[in-house]
Amino acid sequence: MEVAVVICAYTLARWDQLVLSVESVLRQDPEHETILVVDHNEPLMLRARERWPDLTVIRNVGRRGLSSARNSALAVTGADVVAFLDDDAWADERWLEHLVTPFEDDRVVATGGRALPIWPGATPAVLPPELLWIVGCSYRGLPEQDAEVRNVMGCSMAYRAEPLRELGGFNPDTGRVGRLPIGCEETEVCIRLRAADASRVIRYIPDSVVHHHVSPDRVRMRYVVHRSWCEGVSKAAISRTVGRQQALASESSYVTTVLPSGVARAIGSGPAGWIGASAIVASVLFAALGFARGRLSTPSVPQRSGVRENAVA
Repeated sequence: MEVAVVICAYTLARWDQLVLSVESVLRQDPEHETILVVDHNEPLMLRARERWPDLTVIRNVGRRGLSSARNSALAVTGADVVAFLDDDAWADERWLEHLVTPFEDDRVVATGGRALPIWPGATPAVLPPELLWIVGCSYRGLPEQDAEVRNVMGCSMAYRAEPLRELGGFNPDTGRVGRLPIGCEETEVCIRLRAADASRVIRYIPDSVVHHHVSPDRVRMRYVVHRSWCEGVSKAAISRTVGRQQALASESSYVTTVLPSGVARAIGSGPAGWIGASAIVASVLFAALGFARGRLSTPSVPQRSGVRENAVA
């Protein structure tokens, strides 16, 4: 089984984190191809090729955005399994081994790993464990053991390449562009993979661990609200392609069981927990508002000139 690992990058502002990400991948077993995709940023492209002359460094040949960058890598690799790691995350020593071993079962078409946050300071009260998906990390409510799931998270995941190509790869209309947290392309593609063949299996592998940097602007209530609203908009968009029931299947149990217990736990922990409880309530409210807004119309994703800022995904 041939394996490729893909990292997509778009900004020099994350250079130090990108170095950690790439170097952590180069240390992985089993033997694999490593592909760095640079998303419409020529200075970053030149610097990456200078830093890693033996690495496959390519341009995103599609329109700007994470989905097209991933698809650019998918188009050039001949690997059987393609793993993806965020440019602001670094992988534990056995990350790749744990992530790709399940593909020995022919039914498995996708796997996802566990992402732990690297906070810019103290653990923020505004992001209780139930809301860690907001910063692209594993959250309370995910299985604690290897288990079948509906979809993986984009920070750390792997796919059997051929079924993914048959779907046309990731949907650029739902993928993230820059800092705008519209996404859920991983959710959409996982649902479509299963819809094409109900015997296919998608697994969550918590032993496959990465460490995900969280920027200071994402540990504020303002970001929680904005990210939740965008999540609602994103879910509305994919509900058009895969159906409302599939788009919200996991979210329904999350909202009705995990979040109420999270609110109760936070309130019970005293005044310090009230911030977390308020964040959970605000997240649910704004996700619902975003979903309603998204069902009324599909907002366009703004395109920015120059270098861009910058996975219940």
